[in-house]
Amino acid sequence: MLFLSLALMVSGAYSQSRLGDVGLHIGVMPSGKYDAITDVKGVQVGQVTLIRGDDVRTGVTAILPHDGNVFQEKVPAAVYVGNGFGKMTGLSQIRELGNLETPIVLTNTLSVPVAAEALLEYTLDLPGNERVRSVNPVVGETNDGYLNDIRGRHVQVSDVLEAIRRAHGGPVEEGVTGAGTGTVCFGFKGGIGTASRVVPEEYGGYTVGVLVQTNFGGNLRVAGVPVGELLGQYYLHDKLAATPDGSCMIVVATDAPLSSRNLQRLAKRAMLGLGNTGGISSNGSGDYVIAFSTAPEVRIPYRSKNIYREEKVLRNDSMSPLFMAVEEATEEAILNSLFTAHTVSGYKGHTVEALPVKKVLKIMREYHPVKQ
Repeated sequence: MLFLSLALMVSGAYSQSRLGDVGLHIGVMPSGKYDAITDVKGVQVGQVTLIRGDDVRTGVTAILPHDGNVFQEKVPAAVYVGNGFGKMTGLSQIRELGNLETPIVLTNTLSVPVAAEALLEYTLDLPGNERVRSVNPVVGETNDGYLNDIRGRHVQVSDVLEAIRRAHGGPVEEGVTGAGTGTVCFGFKGGIGTASRVVPEEYGGYTVGVLVQTNFGGNLRVAGVPVGELLGQYYLHDKLAATPDGSCMIVVATDAPLSSRNLQRLAKRAMLGLGNTGGISSNGSGDYVIAFSTAPEVRIPYRSKNIYREEKVLRNDSMSPLFMAVEEATEEAILNSLFTAHTVSGYKGHTVEALPVKKVLKIMREYHPVKQ
């Protein structure tokens, strides 16, 4: 289901706003209170944006599964790779052990080692971790080198630690912020986006939240409408300079008690949401989905005297509502990253224009009935 608010369309109350603010809704499932990954209880997001002079346009986004010591109280997790042209770190241990033991940090490609170093410092310094000698830092990235002096490696350990320190629940800043400061999506300014969906009570009432860092291409679609084509901005159109290469980092959180195996199945469905927006997961795109569960009953203590692990997890037959939720939330999160971003100029005078929201809404009105 998609609707357009007549009042918003007539008043012109758009500019760079979230989909919900301009009367758009993707899919049929309701959003959470903030329509953000932080609707999943316990999840926190912190960001540091680095804009300096003419050339620095980058940053850090940190996602915390809960406000405790994640190393001592790990959460089940999984990774799905849509296309592996990326420099994500920490992937193999998540796949092997099925858990997450640090916050997730997103940044630019050449700052992955610095972010990993910061996660090591953060984790080793936590009370209770004094004897820890092995940590699996999890860092994702996209390449912001068109707008940012990426070779300058401006992200510092202190920036990553500050992003973690700033982490909070509630509304999440989107668009040109954090790890999305210098990204490009469908030839327009991309960035950070987020959304959530709530499963009906009869299916558990669980929440699925998604946060994305968008930096990829293709042919932009909004609720099935070929917006990129109608704007004349799409891959392979008249040798369009905007490459489909880049990356998309997708972080999925849920309070549903899921095993690592079913989290991997959930992560896989997030790629359907990316496809719905017109992304093609090109040869040069690093498209990774990291999914985790915050449910207390499936958390994994670092040490236990019990050699057996007992947990209560959802059956396979209960997964379909969550699959729909993650597809809708991912699609909306990607679109939010575009709708909230503004025009940015940066490295070597490069400029990336914001999505022309006014034109997009005019196109949407022509394709869909207006809700009175």
